Amino acid sequence: MADTHERDRPGTPPGLKLPQDIIDEYAAGGIDLTALFSAGHLGTRMGIEITEASADRVTGTMPVEGNTQPYGLLHGGASAVLAETLGSVGAMLHGRSTKIAVGVDLNCTHHRGLSTGTVTGVATPVHRGRTTTSHEIVITDEQGRRVCTARLTCLLRDAPAAARQDTPSA
Repeated sequence: MADTHERDRPGTPPGLKLPQDIIDEYAAGGIDLTALFSAGHLGTRMGIEITEASADRVTGTMPVEGNTQPYGLLHGGASAVLAETLGSVGAMLHGRSTKIAVGVDLNCTHHRGLSTGTVTGVATPVHRGRTTTSHEIVITDEQGRRVCTARLTCLLRDAPAAARQDTPSA
């Protein structure tokens, strides 16, 4: 397994850890991993931060404040966005730079409501194949209590030719 290093670039979430071979592979193709790991404008608006990323485990956080439904509880859709973001990053890291991950099924079970604090999600692979991946995502509160359990299946499609790069064979 590759060494994991802290990213020092401006705009990178604090503490983001990435395998060095992944950093090198994407940088060679001119791909901004920070943008890929941010969930885009939606992730930024929701305050999602990826704190650890590898094909084996992706971890991220999201504040409850600003992501609530009218009753003041964490919105189930916000948990779904966090889950899909983390699982998609795991799928993308499995597929490497020659594939793109497209979510095709997301299932969320919400276990408890929260009105304050930060939630943490951890995505771990259940299946990693050539054309699909499935991840379980467990979202917990600051006391480690399960808030949501999700499962995401992604289709791995060939990356567009402009984004594709040759990857060294092992």
